[in-house]
Amino acid sequence: MCGIPKLIGVGLMGMVLLALVGCAHFPGGIAASSTPLEGRKYTVLGRTEGSDNYVTLLCIIPMTSANTIRRAMDRACVKAGGDALIDVTVECHAEYWILFGLQVTTVEGTAIRFNK
Repeated sequence: MCGIPKLIGVGLMGMVLLALVGCAHFPGGIAASSTPLEGRKYTVLGRTEGSDNYVTLLCIIPMTSANTIRRAMDRACVKAGGDALIDVTVECHAEYWILFGLQVTTVEGTAIRFNK
């Protein structure tokens, strides 16, 4: 009989820990381009992706600067050697653990370089 209360206590502790963790996914948006293209000629470089992260301690104390779509987009452009993106999509997801939280913004698109 002594093992049953212990088993119940361990089960309840496990349920509490599970309640403190989780994840979520948020659609961010879609755009035709990251900058106006009207009247400008460009070369298509190919698909690229960039991301930016935000980490928190105990899910409330910031450990890094806030993540931004602009920084994720800039990283995607630099990665491909482009000037801008077309066919842009943005997604965000968040993970919440007991001691920390992580929020990630991801930008995908086709990199382009403007012709001189």
